[in-house]
Amino acid sequence: MGFTTLLVVLFWLKTLVAYFVDFKLGLSDPFQFLIVLLNPIATTVLLFGLALYLKRARFFYPFIFLIDILNSLLLYINVIYFREFTDFMTVSTMLGYSKVDQGLSGSSLALTSPHDILYWLDLVIVIVLMLTRRIYIDPRPVNKRVALAVTSAGLLAFSVNLTLGEMDRPQLLTRTFDRTYVVKYLGLDAFTVYDGIKSGHTSELRSHAKKSELSGILKYIHGNYAAPDKNLYGVAKKKNVIIIHLESFQQFLINKKINGQEVTPFLNKLYKSKSTYSFDNFFHEVGQGKTSDAETMLETGTYGLSQGSLFTQLGNDNTFQAAPAIFDQAGYTTAVFHGNVGSFWNRNNTYKNLGYQYFFDASYYDTSGDKSLGYGLKDKLLFNDSVKYLQHLQQPFYVKYLTVSNHFPFSLDSEDSTFKTPNTGDKTVDNYFKTANYLDQSIKEFYHYLDKSGLAKNSLVMIYGDHYGISNSSNKSLAKLLGVDPDDWNDYDNAQLQRVPLMFNMPGYKKGKIEHTYGGEVDVLPTLLHLMGMNSKKYLQFGTDMFSKEHNQVVAFRNRDWESPGYTSVDGTIYSNKTQQEIHPTGKLKAKIDKMQAHVNEGLSLSDSLNTKNLLRFYHPKGFTAVDPSDYNYSDGLQKSEKLEKKLGLKSTSLFSRNGDKSTQGLYKTDAPELNHKETDSNRIKITNQDDTSGK
Repeated sequence: MGFTTLLVVLFWLKTLVAYFVDFKLGLSDPFQFLIVLLNPIATTVLLFGLALYLKRARFFYPFIFLIDILNSLLLYINVIYFREFTDFMTVSTMLGYSKVDQGLSGSSLALTSPHDILYWLDLVIVIVLMLTRRIYIDPRPVNKRVALAVTSAGLLAFSVNLTLGEMDRPQLLTRTFDRTYVVKYLGLDAFTVYDGIKSGHTSELRSHAKKSELSGILKYIHGNYAAPDKNLYGVAKKKNVIIIHLESFQQFLINKKINGQEVTPFLNKLYKSKSTYSFDNFFHEVGQGKTSDAETMLETGTYGLSQGSLFTQLGNDNTFQAAPAIFDQAGYTTAVFHGNVGSFWNRNNTYKNLGYQYFFDASYYDTSGDKSLGYGLKDKLLFNDSVKYLQHLQQPFYVKYLTVSNHFPFSLDSEDSTFKTPNTGDKTVDNYFKTANYLDQSIKEFYHYLDKSGLAKNSLVMIYGDHYGISNSSNKSLAKLLGVDPDDWNDYDNAQLQRVPLMFNMPGYKKGKIEHTYGGEVDVLPTLLHLMGMNSKKYLQFGTDMFSKEHNQVVAFRNRDWESPGYTSVDGTIYSNKTQQEIHPTGKLKAKIDKMQAHVNEGLSLSDSLNTKNLLRFYHPKGFTAVDPSDYNYSDGLQKSEKLEKKLGLKSTSLFSRNGDKSTQGLYKTDAPELNHKETDSNRIKITNQDDTSGK
């Protein structure tokens, strides 16, 4: 009993370290402080008390140590995860973690802290004390009644804990829009069990889903449909579509100067160009899935999941009616270029269900030595090395480039950049500007190739930021660079920083301008389809065309907060965008705010229902053929495209064919120093291609 008590106390103490140092649970009064002090005790007593039912010492001690190690691991991975996502790991995220952990090693290392030793020190000390016999093995069995009493005490403590939580936060377990509340009031273990039960319930719901459940979704989507602007509908018809995914790129970088130097001079030029429609009130809407959530919204017009990543949880077998398939069936070639492994975020499987014909992942490039970062091939090399594949794709094509160099922890090799960073005292913030500048140079080099090769004049280039780069925990360090007093920084300011760029650039076009319409990533697909002359009305998409006069400008965030031209909602607190101050709506204004919140809640809930229950399997829009993922194999992309060129002969529309069967690689100019570095045996990422069964 003494040994069990010792381990319980030590685990309670390190849990409090996580609560107060890393999780920052937002305690607003002494009562919440008391609850947080108490909540680790109940579940720790319940878990560690299980060992007391083992009467023999040789079973008891290994078992209680196993419980301690596993619970410590659960605590620590949540600490690391929280530092990056400001959120807790759900069971579904853990189950899908093997699919996303490749490439996270560099990021995880950067997220560690010196005090992390406290999460493991107790185990080391106890083991040392046992080996030196300062703590001795007690062979006496614990009476079963004592074990039952410990379990009963744990259950009673949890009941008290739950009661106190409900007193301070009514409907605690039915209003879990923020997982922090559950951890704050019940503890991390209780949250994990609760989330596991919810995940199992979701699986059960999906197995019993019915076609009739589509009726509410259809009513919502048809009721919110926004007809296209007649002047812009089809303005880019039959053009190539080139999507450039700006990793972790926020809107404040546009036109920003550091030490008198523009951070992104080329993107600034595009942003202000008459050949570009740019949006300055465009917001990311991602949740835990981050980049994969942005892709989900871009490709499907539906939201990411409330917990975890749709790509990793549902990507293997969900039915999609997504952009790649829509463009494919309109005569386009579809492809993705990405310098990370195909299994990262489960892309290798999800892309097949989305309908991508080609996926040129890390296995197609030399990513050895310093050519790659933790998340894949450096951007300058990605664009340069992609040409040997891009030039063989039949036109028109719909292609997407996923950049990685501007990814946390925002590290580059010294020879990659001479950009002088600011000195905020936060290396993450300082280096963010350097990697953004490198990304800008990469896109400039790619555009030079588009011009020289002739692709530019026949393409629509869509450039967008996928999500925030600087997390809320570092925003106060950023505040000075934005001209804001860090002491005045609040949740409203955090919400405004969720703007990311969106540009539709058509070289040669002359009617572009900066649009001030409010929109989010879920609105991109219907907007793009209408520019291409493809009607989005028959598809189940939760966004609307941002050029339409009927476009709804309420932007839903994944946690059910929202933005609009007039008001911002953060965790139920309403701010006036005009005064930037908290307000307390009454009367007609309150009714208006409630209506916007109801719209957000309904849209997110219906999207979740559509995706988690896989309801699209029951929906068959006219003229759309369901995707068969077995049609796609990503191991032989170059050979497949070259074979098609030969088969088509003079009818081939690839850039290579139209260049007299000559390569256009010589047209690409890059100053990437790694271009001349020899291939090595070392690699910062692990290369796999699940479709390659050649054994090479």
